[in-house]
Amino acid sequence: MIRVLALLLLTSTPVLANSARYELGNSLQDRAKWKSFGVKDWVTGDPIERARAGRGAIQSYEFKTLQGDTPVGRLKSLIALAEAGPKGYNAVHVGARVRPPKPPTQMTLAEIRTWIRKTPGQPHAIGRYQIIPSTLDVLIQRAKFATSTRFSPAVQDAFADILLNDAGLQRFQKGRMSRKRFMNNLAKVWAGLPTSSGKSYYDGYAGNRATITYPFYKAKMAEFFGA
Repeated sequence: MIRVLALLLLTSTPVLANSARYELGNSLQDRAKWKSFGVKDWVTGDPIERARAGRGAIQSYEFKTLQGDTPVGRLKSLIALAEAGPKGYNAVHVGARVRPPKPPTQMTLAEIRTWIRKTPGQPHAIGRYQIIPSTLDVLIQRAKFATSTRFSPAVQDAFADILLNDAGLQRFQKGRMSRKRFMNNLAKVWAGLPTSSGKSYYDGYAGNRATITYPFYKAKMAEFFGA
């Protein structure tokens, strides 16, 4: 979830690159426990498993309403679909045993940091873009937000904009990067997105896997940005 640029550097910032790995608890052994948003009947609600079972297209609201007034806004909605599920900006990693004391959008950045510090040994990915602690620290510095700033939807979107540009959004929009490469770069940022192999860039890492199929991802990108 993560919510993030690892292993292969997309920028010259090692800290951001190293933060791409999801913070996962040792008890999270499979995707059913953490990546399907806590739904018990996870096979029915999981796009990958549903496709394998031949159950047809997902009919959930997330797949029907990829919202946004611009191509980039709709891309953010797609990322949120793969990462946060229906709770959106108030999403917290389902593996977190100790939840934040109030909805994330009502917390300041300092309060989120305090929650992270006081609840070691559990995943802390938070918000619409499932940002993990090390990434959060870097983004706060880069965005120059005071820690008294509320983790509002606008702030979360601002953080996402930084990550999108790290992945090459501006170069892609100017025709200086192929769609395939940009999509693969995004998959290195957000583990719920598939690479062109059809798998998450972090597939097999503590049960990690893509939550949407590559054909769906590719079709939506063509829809958003033009064929």
